Amino acid sequence: MNGTDEFFLRIPLGDWVDQGLDWLKANVEWLFDAFSWIILLLVDNLTDALLFLPPLAMIAIFAAIGWLVRSWPFAIGSALLFFLALTFDVWEPMMQTMAQVLIAAAIAVLIAVPLGILAAMNSTVSALIRPVLDFMQTMPAFVYLIPTVVLFGIGLVPGMVSTVIFSMPPGVRMTELGIRQVDSETVEAGESFGATPGQILRGIQLPLAVPTIMAGINQVIMLALSMAVVGGIAGAPGLGQEVVQAITSLNVPMGVEAGVGVVLLAVYLDRLTAALGDKHARNTSLLTLLTKARAQRATAFA
Repeated sequence: MNGTDEFFLRIPLGDWVDQGLDWLKANVEWLFDAFSWIILLLVDNLTDALLFLPPLAMIAIFAAIGWLVRSWPFAIGSALLFFLALTFDVWEPMMQTMAQVLIAAAIAVLIAVPLGILAAMNSTVSALIRPVLDFMQTMPAFVYLIPTVVLFGIGLVPGMVSTVIFSMPPGVRMTELGIRQVDSETVEAGESFGATPGQILRGIQLPLAVPTIMAGINQVIMLALSMAVVGGIAGAPGLGQEVVQAITSLNVPMGVEAGVGVVLLAVYLDRLTAALGDKHARNTSLLTLLTKARAQRATAFA
């Protein structure tokens, strides 16, 4: 048998997936329509809110958020970043992309954090979802657009669904890692007070795991931003659509300006979420010390 001959055994995986998609469209199309309606409602309303005020007013709001969350130098830097985007005339597509990223990241986090908690509490669940997460992270981003376009058609929704799937794994992994890394002595201190597993999870493990979870959320947002741009191929509006139009028409100025807009948005969101994680890290260090001190005091009086 030479290299050009087909192997005698061929698994028609692609055909099975295609048949599965046809079955889903024929039997649960109403579910996809409902999901599309919800996604469009959330993204459209958030986009309208971001574009409601004049750009300079929104720049002031973004700078104020940066000041409250991080520092005044970050606020000034944020204002300069968004003003630069305004001068590139990419303000509207940037706000469209921000709305898509925030909604997709929120949905991904709402799914990822409970899954991460479940994986941290149950080793069997962890072993089962780990290869699934590996598959989700290594699958090329463009491939996600194929089934989502088949199920949802061309437009915003397939890009959003692909973004949620693509960006979810870091949230699951980091949530599980954060809970598993909680100091065993701190957990034992909570148990010595008679706390139930649920109380220990809510009062000790989750608060102490917040910095690691926030690092995961940071990665979710960054992956959502990268995939939101890829979603422009499926017809999703925003900076991704600008990039696609620039590629198809070989429009260098449009491509450069849209690409820089993506970078500016990524820098702002990355530094913002990193600052939230740093704040929680300081608070959780204090929580650890207080819990251990109370446990030692209770042991001394016992």
